Amino acid sequence: MINLSLNKKVIIFGFIFTFFSSFGQSFFLGLFNAPIRKELDISHGQFGTIYASATICSSLLLIWVGKKIDDFKLLYYSLFVVVLLSISSLFFSFINNIYFLAVGIFLMRFSGQGLMSHTSTTAISRFFDKSRGKALSTIWFGLSTAEFILPVFITYLTFLYSWRIVWQGIALLTIILLPIIIFKCIQTIKLDSREEELSSDKKDHIKQWTRLEVIKDYKFYIVSLNMLAGPWIITGIFIYQSFISEAKGWNIFAIPKAFMFYSITSILSLILSGFLVDKFTSRKLIPIVNIPLLLSMLTLIFLEYDLSAFIFLGLIGITNGLANVLGSSTWAEIYGVKFIGSIKALTTALMVFSTAFGTALFGILIDQGFSIERIAHISATYVIASLVLLLIFRKKLEPVKL
Repeated sequence: MINLSLNKKVIIFGFIFTFFSSFGQSFFLGLFNAPIRKELDISHGQFGTIYASATICSSLLLIWVGKKIDDFKLLYYSLFVVVLLSISSLFFSFINNIYFLAVGIFLMRFSGQGLMSHTSTTAISRFFDKSRGKALSTIWFGLSTAEFILPVFITYLTFLYSWRIVWQGIALLTIILLPIIIFKCIQTIKLDSREEELSSDKKDHIKQWTRLEVIKDYKFYIVSLNMLAGPWIITGIFIYQSFISEAKGWNIFAIPKAFMFYSITSILSLILSGFLVDKFTSRKLIPIVNIPLLLSMLTLIFLEYDLSAFIFLGLIGITNGLANVLGSSTWAEIYGVKFIGSIKALTTALMVFSTAFGTALFGILIDQGFSIERIAHISATYVIASLVLLLIFRKKLEPVKL
């Protein structure tokens, strides 16, 4: 029987890994958009193209490397990810041309957003069963905490020090702290034995899908179209937050401060979604995920005042909190947990790919003279279309019983 202290250790591991995934997330990298563009003398569109290309490459590699979590002990896999994140952060501090920028973004997207979040959510999805929703919502507090603390803190640090020194500090913190967390929390964890123990007690058995079978299933694409709306739209917003502030006439600190409200709404929706998933299942809740995102686009279109930045990001925070839990648990519910590592590698890669799409699209549209309101119209149209498609096939999302 797995004792409570071990459950807590796994949760702590997931929380810390999710927090540190923020260094490869778009909200964080977007904080360095302006100084990097200024130093390298590149446009929004050029930055977006480089960001998108590097992100696409990272998503392709993630499909293969992410699958390996099913083949190696979690301890060794996690240590590999931590070392890679530290090296990537150090490399990022030496960016001095567009080629180094491309490599730096590739490394941070691959190690941070990709592998750090993939490792934490896969471990939690396999380790927990009946309380999977609450466990996932708890570890995603890590990212919400980072989103609350880091924007203002990093903005302040970049005023005091060079942004390069900030990245060197991140590299040092990562390589010192995270190995300690790994050895303290998951040194003896064996996810396979936990899975077998749980499955033997369950009355209802569902089909355990392989990744190849999932790729051939039409339901996968219907759910994915809906779940990928947030990543590409929100990434575009985060990367071009300085453009949005200028276009709306907001104060330079409006968005960094609004990120605090964003993290609060994200945390509240994480708490709520964790309980709702365990009570109603993720499959029944998916249609509500992007409704706050749709409302945020309407806010961006119709409201102008600094206060609207808080409403705008607050609504996005609700969608983000819901999506973090539902996006991780839905696949385990529909396709089982036996091959969840390889399936999650695929879905994480698609998520990363969609962020590349959003970055490129926003950058191109901005360079073509599109207003932020027109871009919001395009984003809202996609959200509505994907939601309608999901509602049509909603009843088809049940797992296959054996």
